Amino acid sequence: MLSVETQKPELEVADSGKTQAQSSQIHIFRSRLPDIPIPNQIPLHTYCFQNLAEYRDRTCLIVGSTGKTYSFAETHLICRKVASGLAKLGVKKGDVIMTLFQNCPEFVFSFMGASMIGAVTTTANPFYTKAEIFKQMSASKAKVVITQSVYVDKLKDSGEEYPKIGEDFSVVTIDDPPENCLHFSVLSEADEEDMPATVEIAPDDAVALPFSSGTTGLPKGVVLTHKSLITSVAQQVDGENPNLYLKEDDVVLCVLPLFHIFSLNSVLLCSLRAGAAVLLMQKFEIKSLLELIKKHRVSVAAVVPPLVLALAKNPIVDSYDLSSIRVVLSGAAPLGKELEEALHQRVPQAIFGQGYGMTEAGPVLSMCPAFAKQALPAKSGSCGSVVRNAELMVVDPETGCSLGRNQPGEICIRGSQIMKEYLNDPAATARTIDVDGWLHTGDIGYVDDDDEVFIVDRVKELIKFKGFQVPPAELEALLLSHPMIADAAVVPQKDDAAGEVPVAFVVRSSDGFDLTEEAVKEFIAKQVVFYKKLHKVYFIHAIPKSASGKILRKELREKLQAAPPSTPQ
Repeated sequence: MLSVETQKPELEVADSGKTQAQSSQIHIFRSRLPDIPIPNQIPLHTYCFQNLAEYRDRTCLIVGSTGKTYSFAETHLICRKVASGLAKLGVKKGDVIMTLFQNCPEFVFSFMGASMIGAVTTTANPFYTKAEIFKQMSASKAKVVITQSVYVDKLKDSGEEYPKIGEDFSVVTIDDPPENCLHFSVLSEADEEDMPATVEIAPDDAVALPFSSGTTGLPKGVVLTHKSLITSVAQQVDGENPNLYLKEDDVVLCVLPLFHIFSLNSVLLCSLRAGAAVLLMQKFEIKSLLELIKKHRVSVAAVVPPLVLALAKNPIVDSYDLSSIRVVLSGAAPLGKELEEALHQRVPQAIFGQGYGMTEAGPVLSMCPAFAKQALPAKSGSCGSVVRNAELMVVDPETGCSLGRNQPGEICIRGSQIMKEYLNDPAATARTIDVDGWLHTGDIGYVDDDDEVFIVDRVKELIKFKGFQVPPAELEALLLSHPMIADAAVVPQKDDAAGEVPVAFVVRSSDGFDLTEEAVKEFIAKQVVFYKKLHKVYFIHAIPKSASGKILRKELREKLQAAPPSTPQ
């Protein structure tokens, strides 16, 4: 990675609230690898299937639970049929569909089919509560939800503002449909020749709408364009250089949920582009996972730290042949050196790499590429080097000045892979992307002398539970809706299995003297998905705040680190 010192007397970033002080040098870090041509002027589906003639008879998708396979040609055909079927349901360019299910081939058909008619897919977690799903449906204005019948009840009567099923709003299930719902066959068996042929898709048109809490606050729709995702995928797998962690004969493990940007981008889209097979698993179960790795000779395993923990520590792993694994790619949360080395004992032949990213960045900012000669990264905690065709800058969060090597500051990224905007939220967009196009991640890190990126802290308030985002502001808003709670703050607490878990500090109201920890935890648990549940509640007399009223989370985190406070009676 090269540090380019640009003579530039002043750089204004006023719109983001981060005015950069006058500086004679702007330190911009780039990849050591050369930039490559990226065909990001074509639609995403065209890019992913660009080499279809070469791959058409190869296995594209493997359904772990049944063993059913789809070739690249079959996958492409069904995607075209689904595109035609969606058009017949009234989905037009710019309209949004929602996917609401666990990993399955229908996710691939739906996402790529929507792309083919210029529609946008918002990916939702099927374990969300009814209220959480309704918020995303409402914000995205989804016209079609493709799901499983078991989740349909979550879509009913979610809110008076949303259309009922059948009133410009369709629900399609991949299994036996409940009343007023359609079967997926109305999409997958449509005539592909009826697909609209006149849809003009521009590079800056949206194609994906995942929801993220950004650096702080409530979940927001992240507008990722055709150009965004093509650029990000190309940065990982394209080019005549050694950064290819995927090969056309690879079998890639897809156990991480496809509604998460890491799995959608770095597993599914990268595999489609590279001609690799994707092994789809609905959920993680250690024995089934090991059996499928052995049966299908999985060669690339995309994982998150909790999954690494299971593979490294569970004694059952020693009974299975994992010799086919060539690459282990870890992301979504930091992976410690000890855990990495423990897994390496089990798969000594594999090359390990960590990546660093965020949904708004498309998502990958840096990665430890699989071309590394050593079996383990040279340094513990390294997130690799910045991706190609992108620029990285480290900024002093206090002064806004650009920093050089080995100086911690806020990581900022610029390139065609970053999001276009937050959906219908120009203020939040301006706080995240400054006037010079730099996306401010909210993470504190540095670039060392060997071009490696390290993340050491974060400005942003997000809690990362097994790679999932838990925004404190969302939980605090729910806590404050309780009549017996006067004030509340939510902060992360370290956890060996999850990385971080949310815990709450609560101030009882005047009539809430008998409010218990279990009552508070149950109150939240009924309203949120499992990974947002509170793991501990501490009752205190006052939430520490600044003069401007901002919660001093650092003080609360320090209380937890020093010694967990006792809960007053």
